[in-house]
Amino acid sequence: MHDCDVLIVGGGLNGPVLALALAQAGLGSIVLDGRSVASRAEPDFDGRAYALSLSSQRLLAALGLWRELSGHAQPIEAIRISDGRPGEGASRLFLHFDGSEIDEGPMGQIIEDRYLRAALLAAMEAAPSIEHWAGATVVGQAVAPGSVTVTLADGGTLAAALLVGCDGRDSQVAARAGIRRRGWDYGQMSLVAAVTHERPHRGVAHQFFMPAGPLAILPLPGDRSSIVWTERTDRARAIAGLDDAGYLAELQPRFGDFLGEIGLAGARFAYPLGLSLAERWTGPRMALAGDAAHGIHPLAGQGLNLGLRDVAALAEVVVAARRRGEDIGAADVLARYARWRGFDTALLAAATDGLNRLFSNDNPVLRLGRDLGLGLVGRLPGLRRALIGEAAGLTGDLPRLLAGRRL
Repeated sequence: MHDCDVLIVGGGLNGPVLALALAQAGLGSIVLDGRSVASRAEPDFDGRAYALSLSSQRLLAALGLWRELSGHAQPIEAIRISDGRPGEGASRLFLHFDGSEIDEGPMGQIIEDRYLRAALLAAMEAAPSIEHWAGATVVGQAVAPGSVTVTLADGGTLAAALLVGCDGRDSQVAARAGIRRRGWDYGQMSLVAAVTHERPHRGVAHQFFMPAGPLAILPLPGDRSSIVWTERTDRARAIAGLDDAGYLAELQPRFGDFLGEIGLAGARFAYPLGLSLAERWTGPRMALAGDAAHGIHPLAGQGLNLGLRDVAALAEVVVAARRRGEDIGAADVLARYARWRGFDTALLAAATDGLNRLFSNDNPVLRLGRDLGLGLVGRLPGLRRALIGEAAGLTGDLPRLLAGRRL
């Protein structure tokens, strides 16, 4: 006897989205979330935001969430990429991607964490086939013929046909299944915050490549932007320890003055950076999605989008298997998911790793080469449109949800 069709460990973003996608096709799930509802639904602005590709926006629309979220979102009208040094601004290179170059419109949307999480919590609460167990910690898992069982910290057990780990880079679902990880530390940290500024951003996102790492400036509604600022680990720790005035004094020469005077808004965060890839996507009656399967560098802003691609593909595979009368936790069913997502993820991980190595340095030979290369991209409209389509998540073998179609 199963308690549900799918047990989902991880209540952040990918886990709830997977539960909602499965519910759309009539499959029941239990989302096991180690954190409380109150901590997930914090209403105050803390500066955290996500760059959603156009395909991710379409997924949220297909799940019935985008109408509510759209009023809080900021369209990405253009992306500007530059190469420089602190104090010089965008001095070396300028590459401009304009959303008007594709028929679909804006390449994506920026949405604050607080709105996205609240929408997911409300949608799960309204779905009869989803149970959200907040504060539930999984301490064990075991596979038996036709079933997988998890043991909770309070001694209770739950059984389902399939277990999905959406529990992050340190996935215990993967560890208990004997799945090892490979990767390396970048010797960098991301400093994440939000800033106010005097001048309007006009929906333009910026990526400044500095010798220590990139600075992403993502437009938020109003005269605010979210920043993802990468520095060498020792320097980042020192900056993170400064008071707000000291932090701004370090940020301003890197940010530049193109938006006028800046000020801090919300909390500040710091995250160590590294590449972390699970050696396998699946195990007996188990699959991984999101950061549990892959953790990449944030320079392309594709972390959440990559996880939503996993979720959309897994939901489509599982739903199709159920409709054909197959066992949704069978090895051959899960192998379809791994094949679908494996190559795309490996390609993006390699691309972000290579870009970080290429741009996070001050080698004059490499600087000349990348300036020439990106300058060439700027002069080739066809290649530029192809890269815009990639940034918008419109390329490759897209699952139905990412094309805006219901399951």
